[in-house]
Amino acid sequence: MPGPLHGIKVVDLTTVIAGPYATQTLGDMGAEILKVEPPGGDIMRAPGPARSPGMGAAFLNCNRNKRSITLDVKCEQDLAKLRELIAEADIFVHNMRMGAARRSGLDPETLLARHPRLIYCAIVGFGQDGPYRDRPAYDDVIQAAAGWAALAERAGEVPRYAPTVVADKTTALFAVGAINAALYHREVSGEGQAIEVPMFEAMVSFLAIEHLGGRSFAPPLGPSGYSRALSPHRRPYRTADGFIAVMPYTGAHWRAFFHAAGRDDWADEPALGEAAARAAMIDTLYERLADCLTALRTAEWVAMLEEADVPCSTINSFENLLDHPHLKATGFFETVEHPSEGRLVGTRPPVRFSKTPCSIDKQAPGRDPANI
Repeated sequence: MPGPLHGIKVVDLTTVIAGPYATQTLGDMGAEILKVEPPGGDIMRAPGPARSPGMGAAFLNCNRNKRSITLDVKCEQDLAKLRELIAEADIFVHNMRMGAARRSGLDPETLLARHPRLIYCAIVGFGQDGPYRDRPAYDDVIQAAAGWAALAERAGEVPRYAPTVVADKTTALFAVGAINAALYHREVSGEGQAIEVPMFEAMVSFLAIEHLGGRSFAPPLGPSGYSRALSPHRRPYRTADGFIAVMPYTGAHWRAFFHAAGRDDWADEPALGEAAARAAMIDTLYERLADCLTALRTAEWVAMLEEADVPCSTINSFENLLDHPHLKATGFFETVEHPSEGRLVGTRPPVRFSKTPCSIDKQAPGRDPANI
């Protein structure tokens, strides 16, 4: 059966990760995606590993379910072709700076005046009504600007970035949600609209849920930050033969863990029954957790804690995940045949619809000029 966005046409003028991941997700849901690449291709084609030039792993993993053409938007003839494609589309997505979009006549005012049913989505670094609107932005810059990098310092380390492009991918998911909401609005009203998805504001919103903390109140009731997440003792813990993730959260979890660890005295403490009391002593609880866990091997702890219904996990690498029993049972990793790159391993769409399932109909576009 076709996906929930079957029949929706998207012109995708995005590069790197945020835009391509957003449009790939729309493609997984059944939309028809036409990726418009500049001469030389999307910059994300270059990073390896790769079997052939311009077909790096990251590009392959965020550009499936797309067709691709090459257009030079600095060339008036190609720009005219792009405008023709947009005229036939339901959705136009780009991550240009808005100044460049306006110079090319690709701003929302111009396009919506011509095509009032168009869903226009601009993924930008900073909101366009603020003084940073023209600044360039990439994932590391946004992690720093939005407060992510500084959280490590609050936890007793030096500021650092997440070892993944979290700002790009979070922004992509904001864009997917916004586009689908705009499609619903168009369905009931007949009207298209412009969507602005700024990376900076998206990441601040993402982090503020727990880390605005005491600054959520006026006047403040305390500093920003979520103490449990910022505890220097919150980490994978050493066992007798490696590491383990254990996260007792409720009072019942903590009691079950301490009973399993042979510490009935700690399990019987009245403070474990009160969420506020547990929060106040979270560093102490995590220290006790760490002290207990060195007594047994990881596999022994996992078996014991699963029996006690205490949340836990081994520390998996991607090499482990490729053979993970749950992911194997759900068919999450798939081996496919790419027209030019041969056999590839990738993930299926993680979201499942009961009546309009996602699907992967096309692999990422190749570098053959006839196909771009």
